Amino acid sequence: MLRLWSFGARSIFPRCRAFHATVVSSATAEAESSAATSSQWTPSSVRTGLIARKRGMTVMWDNHGVRYPVTVLQLENCQVTANIKTVRDDQSEYHAVQVAASDRSPKNTTKQMLGHFKKAGVPPKRIVKEFPVTPDAHVPVGTTLSAVHFVPGQYVDVIAKSIGKGFQGTMKRWNFKGLRASHGVSISHRSAGSIGAHQDPGRVWPGKKMAGRMGGERVTTQNLYVVRVDSDLDLIYVRGCVPGVDDAHVMVRDAKKKMTQLAQHNSAKGAFEKILPKGLLGLPFPAGTKELAQALPPVIAAPSARVSDPFVPRE
Repeated sequence: MLRLWSFGARSIFPRCRAFHATVVSSATAEAESSAATSSQWTPSSVRTGLIARKRGMTVMWDNHGVRYPVTVLQLENCQVTANIKTVRDDQSEYHAVQVAASDRSPKNTTKQMLGHFKKAGVPPKRIVKEFPVTPDAHVPVGTTLSAVHFVPGQYVDVIAKSIGKGFQGTMKRWNFKGLRASHGVSISHRSAGSIGAHQDPGRVWPGKKMAGRMGGERVTTQNLYVVRVDSDLDLIYVRGCVPGVDDAHVMVRDAKKKMTQLAQHNSAKGAFEKILPKGLLGLPFPAGTKELAQALPPVIAAPSARVSDPFVPRE
């Protein structure tokens, strides 16, 4: 029995390795062939995202002098390390682009990851993530992505780990209003109150909103407006706040609701003038690279969305 079991177990792993190698090589070949033939963005296309660092917040002024807050995101040698293609049990295909960013010392990188980066032809990186894409949006391995991947005037989603707040009460964690501040309450103004029912059910329901650890979770901020991109410094200015501490890695992708799903919906209805936000003619496809950035101005800004000057009284 031991010999039969060992023979059976020995034949499994080589097949897994060969299958995975075949899948990655075929996805890479598709990416190279798609890059060779100039492809255009379509409403059904889903592009890859980028990995950036949150540098902090500042303010900007539009053409009318209105002040608004922005978050500055910076790319650190963001490169493509693999193209992934997996066949599911229902014979559907999963396509993704693996992206890595922020160079690190080889001595601080594991041997397994050193071999992975060497195969891709890129230096060792600190963070590796993958973004689901459509089959036509594979990017050749080793491509260096630029801030011009996102066009000023479009919307993006930013994913990051939120700032940890520690153990917090129900008023801060769940926005409870607390107990009365005047009559009938003795030194319990910020307490949660009753958490259970009667003898039936005789327990606290799972998921009850109570005090506990707050923050430190994966958070997605949706539909942030891209105000400006700087290809020289690889900066992306988005309007509003972004989760995470300063210098933390964040993932930036095309907004699922205001870009991807809205484009597919308007295309199906035939409203072709509403496929992209107003003023946009297209998106860099399959990605915005360093070569594309050299052919564009170093700083590209979106025009103000305001039609009238808010400081001039209306007649």
